[in-house]
Amino acid sequence: MKRLVGQLLCLVMMLSAMALPAVGAVESKSSAVELVQALGIMVGDSNGNLNLSAPVTRAEFSKMLVAASAMRDTVGGSSGFSLFKDVKKDHWAVEYIKVTAENGWFVGYLDGTFRPNQSIALEEAATAVLRLLGYENTDLTGSYPTAQISKFKALGLHDGFSTQQGQLVSREDCANIFYNLMSAKTKTNAIYGQSLGYELDGNGQIDYSALVNAQTSDPFVVGSEGVILPFDGAMDVFRHGKKSTIDAAQPYDVYYYNENLRTVWIYNDRVTGTYTSASPNTAAPTSVRVRGVDYAIASSAAAHALSTQGKFSQGDTVTLLLGMNGGVVDVMDAEEVSSVHYGVVTGEKVNTIKGTDGVITVEKGNEVACTNGQTYFIQTDNPLSEGVLAQLDFTNDKPISNLQSKSLVGKVSADGDKIGQYYMASDIEILEVSREGGHTTIFPQRMAGTRLEQGDVRFYMLNGKEEITHLILEDVTGDAMSYGLLTDVVESTSEYAFFGQYHARMGEVEQIFRFEDKVFSLDEGGAVFKMEDGQVTRIENLPEVDLNKVSNGEAFASNRSMDISDDVQVYLLEGGKYHTLNLHSVSDTNQYELSGYYDDNDHPAGGIIRIIVAKEID
Repeated sequence: MKRLVGQLLCLVMMLSAMALPAVGAVESKSSAVELVQALGIMVGDSNGNLNLSAPVTRAEFSKMLVAASAMRDTVGGSSGFSLFKDVKKDHWAVEYIKVTAENGWFVGYLDGTFRPNQSIALEEAATAVLRLLGYENTDLTGSYPTAQISKFKALGLHDGFSTQQGQLVSREDCANIFYNLMSAKTKTNAIYGQSLGYELDGNGQIDYSALVNAQTSDPFVVGSEGVILPFDGAMDVFRHGKKSTIDAAQPYDVYYYNENLRTVWIYNDRVTGTYTSASPNTAAPTSVRVRGVDYAIASSAAAHALSTQGKFSQGDTVTLLLGMNGGVVDVMDAEEVSSVHYGVVTGEKVNTIKGTDGVITVEKGNEVACTNGQTYFIQTDNPLSEGVLAQLDFTNDKPISNLQSKSLVGKVSADGDKIGQYYMASDIEILEVSREGGHTTIFPQRMAGTRLEQGDVRFYMLNGKEEITHLILEDVTGDAMSYGLLTDVVESTSEYAFFGQYHARMGEVEQIFRFEDKVFSLDEGGAVFKMEDGQVTRIENLPEVDLNKVSNGEAFASNRSMDISDDVQVYLLEGGKYHTLNLHSVSDTNQYELSGYYDDNDHPAGGIIRIIVAKEID
């Protein structure tokens, strides 16, 4: 992760790291599509494609109705009979059709048929959804289908799409219908989603984050058989919150999955050290202390391993396998798990620890940012200098040592899988550091097409296949720098004194930087913050460009397109104040005037949009 400006930014990073990572997409998805997929109402094909433009058959709609009802968990295997003569007892939807018919939500025709393969029109969908809400024909004013369509619209069920009476509904239309259904009022004036037991947010909508968390599996540890999932085919995979592939999973990694979303999250956070103590006791521990830090125990397996009945005792050297929220998922013998890491010293640190017995222990050592994305505190009486390369080996009595620099030059291939003559391993770990002390991890594709010159690569490691497994870069992409928005600039100069005061935003965090002896001749707008010893010592404006459009991760100016940073900051300027937005809010819309701020190619793979400011068009 990047080292950002000040303690407030560090706090924001810690909180954001505990949140569930953002869910990716196989196709472009609206909020409606994401929610109904998370609810299991709509699932993709074997390739994960939701086929949003396709029409919907009566059989498919029956399944959606059941998945959106209180009966969603009751449909099992075939009961061996069908209510309709054109639905065979082994038809894939026979049980869904039977449930909808028996409950009167979606019925058949007078000739005893159901016509499962027939596409449905808006009025049919509207009638069935109204019945889910408890409405009968007698509750409506007028005749079919005008009365049904009128009530359907009055309840907000038609919001977000334009299909009208007599027209066939698409799968995307259905996503909007069921999305609206969850916040609609039933006949008894209850919110439908809440009546199904789902948690609501302050706006009366289903809380998407709570839903995804609730449906995400318990943590698993990657074993010799690799990642085991209840689904195959296309899926979204995130490793430490960044897009990855399932092949990147390594032994002893921790993973979670969400079957409805076809999404997998992988982590390889590990802490190796002496098992010092457990709280509240070793009979039933809920937290463990290793290297002076207390870690919450997040699984019964870990609790048992650290208990008096388990494999480990206080004083043993252990490796904790940590999950997405930093909790201990499992515990291994340190020698069983590879604990060698490569990184850069980011500074010296002193930890003051007060034990449960009241004894205060002072530990001094180094903080080291490593290629696996983790920052470790290593206790040592002989700290290394900031900025030097370091190797960590937690199985060694002296866990930190100098790492010899190994330079590499060459062009990165257009698909980002090769540097010069060397291919990059599928599980490559890449750390980028800046001369100002920032650091971040990146993916190979971030460097695609870039020529790396002498000094760009500080270290690399090859495996037996001559593939690059570890890579430490210096100022190649600019992603390790700290960026923000200057919202107010006050500068005063005289013959005898200089004074500069700069108000800045970095996402939700507001900072004020004061300099009693210098000014930087700055304007309001995007800026890069340069540091020494963890403190901002210089601020520079970023170049500005007027943007015509933002779409699919690209920004378009009058005569060029520009890449957008994965960490782009987006702000809305309204009434003289800045509010944070997400990138989706300003994409593919003519609602705003957009200004982009980009780093100016000081880095071989730089020159991308870091900040976007939106103003509503009058």
